[in-house]
Amino acid sequence: MYMNLKIEDLLFRDVVQNDMSAAADLIEGRVVMVTGGAGSVGSELCKQVLELGCALVIVYDFNENGLYEIGEVMNEYKEFGRNRYKLCLGSICDLRRLNEVIREYKPDILFHAAAHKHVPMMELNPFEAIKNNVVGTINVVNACVQNDVDKFILISTDKAVNPVSIMGASKRVAELIVKYMSVQNIRTEFAAVRFGNVFGSSGSVVPRFKQQIDKGGPVTLTHMDMIRYFMTISEAIGLVLTAGAFAKGGEIFTLDMGYPIKIYDLAVDLIRLAGYEPEVDIKIEIVGIRPGEKLYEELFFNYETVDRTSHEKIFVLKNECLQDWNSFNNQLQQMIETAEKGKDEISLREALFALVRSREYDNKAMPKSRIDVSTRILQNA
Repeated sequence: MYMNLKIEDLLFRDVVQNDMSAAADLIEGRVVMVTGGAGSVGSELCKQVLELGCALVIVYDFNENGLYEIGEVMNEYKEFGRNRYKLCLGSICDLRRLNEVIREYKPDILFHAAAHKHVPMMELNPFEAIKNNVVGTINVVNACVQNDVDKFILISTDKAVNPVSIMGASKRVAELIVKYMSVQNIRTEFAAVRFGNVFGSSGSVVPRFKQQIDKGGPVTLTHMDMIRYFMTISEAIGLVLTAGAFAKGGEIFTLDMGYPIKIYDLAVDLIRLAGYEPEVDIKIEIVGIRPGEKLYEELFFNYETVDRTSHEKIFVLKNECLQDWNSFNNQLQQMIETAEKGKDEISLREALFALVRSREYDNKAMPKSRIDVSTRILQNA
């Protein structure tokens, strides 16, 4: 089953052929650190920066088994050389360990991919979401500043736009921290890259559908009309690295991910690729939207101006909304204090969403439906 399956066949578009020359200029000969380096996105980042000629990549992760596995994979690439990567066990919630690693290896560039990303799981564990996605980001930011790291790139998500979930809101706060740091008079350049789902990542829908099909079904969908943006991990990371080369400080970049894919269509395609007929051999069952899920995701806010870069698949977002950064910092600290108490979930949710929404224009100005990046570009031409 699936002997001839290529992830690219599920994209409903051509695979992005990315010119990596700008990324190579950024990475070649540099020391790069990747938090969450043993995860799906982080490990691809590590692989690609090695291929681009980095002097050293520091793979930083709290998952010891994941670190072992990525080490085994890297051992198979003889051209990488064991002296070109370091496997460092540690949590982004441990500022002492972060400083220890950064002081020892002196990275020039840090890609912050470590995050709790599972939407329904973070609805069940909101305190841990804030501890990891917000406090952890602050720790990494502070460690970069304290140790004169040249560039910090946050890996963000489309779920940070008009968030309704704890995970999405926590990642929006991480984006705002990047914006906040970019207006401080410090050496480190801060930027973020926002994109949608990637095929093949841990916990993603394709592996789950394949498992359900292998068991004879049913394939479970949360809603008939649910749509998502998708890229392959390789595509997304290639564009992230190129966007990182464009970053000068304070930018939030977004990727042109093509048109969103209907999850129902994805399930039907996978069933047929396995040699079965949907609703005849394998049933499709609608189970209802899970906590924190939206029917569709967006790549930018209504008030963000979308500008072209020199790469046709990478756009830079300009937020013209004035920010009271002192107020933001005070609200942020109050929200973190509520999270650290670990008792009042309702107060935490209120503080989190108040922090996010206080940074934005009135919610009435938010788009009621998805707007394509290409459409916005034409409107601004």
